[in-house]
Amino acid sequence: MANLEGKVIALTGAASGIGLATAKLLGQRGATLSLADINQGQLETVASALSDSGITAIFTVVDVTKSSDVKSFIEKTMKEFGRLDGAANLAGVIGRNASTADLRDETDEEWDLIMNVNAKGVFKCMREELKVMKSGASVVNAASVLALTGKAQASIYCASKHAVAGLIRAAAREEGKNNIRINGVAPGFIDTPMVSAVEEALNVTHVDFSPQAFERKGKPVEIANIIAFLLSDESAFVTGAVWTADGGWIC
Repeated sequence: MANLEGKVIALTGAASGIGLATAKLLGQRGATLSLADINQGQLETVASALSDSGITAIFTVVDVTKSSDVKSFIEKTMKEFGRLDGAANLAGVIGRNASTADLRDETDEEWDLIMNVNAKGVFKCMREELKVMKSGASVVNAASVLALTGKAQASIYCASKHAVAGLIRAAAREEGKNNIRINGVAPGFIDTPMVSAVEEALNVTHVDFSPQAFERKGKPVEIANIIAFLLSDESAFVTGAVWTADGGWIC
């Protein structure tokens, strides 16, 4: 079990889904948490519940597309705790069209929404995190199985997650000299509100698991376990990896 005792970790997308599961798990394993999300109500509830369970957690309402929000988030973390040992950049969107539109029918607005959150948001977070991180720190970004393959009617989402994979690999090359590790996790079908929204948009009553080896959705905690490992010292020789957790989709 990855031990995170004493580590200060910043986490975006903490209010629901994989981000929420990760916040709970990191706290249970000893991490001190600085949580961020755009949903203030849910974020406050999460932070309060974690604090009530004995986990040290502060929160900041953050729109990751805004440089000023991200900068304030990291500055608050440093002011409160004095250091940043790890970061999990998990904020993301599937888009308004939710896997229902061909590329020829997509809009500029949809491109801007998805790319600004999924790609530019990760870039903005990494930029501020790396400025304050020291030797031994670790960053984990949310990629996707669609960072490694393509899917019809998800062209913009695929492009955004391929961009995240590129940031991971390039930054890992840059930060090796500083002994800072950059990795990502690439989930497939996970039982989250985002996936449920796609199913609702498609009016899906039976999920097609044929791309996978496993005929089920993944659980958010199964992704959180990988993130915890990549943030821990147990993965000290792992960098530049985009770790698949897709039930055998890419195999």
